[in-house]
Amino acid sequence: MSEQAVTDRELWILGVQAESGRGQVLTSYLESGGYKNRLERLENVASGRPLGIILDISPFSDDGWGLLRQIKSDPTTRNIPILPVFLSEKGAIGGVFPVAGFFTLPVDDHYLLERLAVYGLTEDAETWDLQALVVSRSGEENLARAVESVGFEIVKGYTGKEAMALISIRPKYLVFSTLMLPDMSAFELLEKIRLYPYSRNTPLFVLLKEEMKEGEKKAMAREVANLVSKKQLTCEEFLGYLRRRE
Repeated sequence: MSEQAVTDRELWILGVQAESGRGQVLTSYLESGGYKNRLERLENVASGRPLGIILDISPFSDDGWGLLRQIKSDPTTRNIPILPVFLSEKGAIGGVFPVAGFFTLPVDDHYLLERLAVYGLTEDAETWDLQALVVSRSGEENLARAVESVGFEIVKGYTGKEAMALISIRPKYLVFSTLMLPDMSAFELLEKIRLYPYSRNTPLFVLLKEEMKEGEKKAMAREVANLVSKKQLTCEEFLGYLRRRE
């Protein structure tokens, strides 16, 4: 692909209806940082090949959680990076959740290992004694076996609190967590992991159920709303998240 073709690719904003006006702050921040962007719809993602997607997952979004699941379950779109954000009712950016990526359950073993290799996360596993943490009520045996097959020692936690205890004992090289845990969401776990210097840069991958019921979507939206409280990110704070992902 030519340099010009890459330059012309845009960041797309999904989960925000154009007529609502809620995307104005986000688009202005992106433009200030030199990022081409536009509000788009799910049906155009596969053919449009955006550079990445910024997805509103707030209670005010246009089915942000449903969009996330659909994008990540479709082989033609699942490689597109997604940055989940919380936009307030008036469009203020209340929070950003920089997870390393998403995988849908049941996990496709070959795809999982392919993506981990693309991210450069498997190169040192056979040389060094590295641990991967899987946080899930069900243990996710297939995922654990796949990750173990490339040299990682698997450690399992069943709650967010247990995961944090395990990380404090020995930092983990990477973490996989189901979206909803018994005591918190994967996004809250991410926030806690980022609080400590020894785990701040640990990549966390979120595992998505094949289907999300409406009640589960609403519960997750409320959970995210509680995490951001009344925060509002400045332009520089928001752009900092994007620049760290480049």
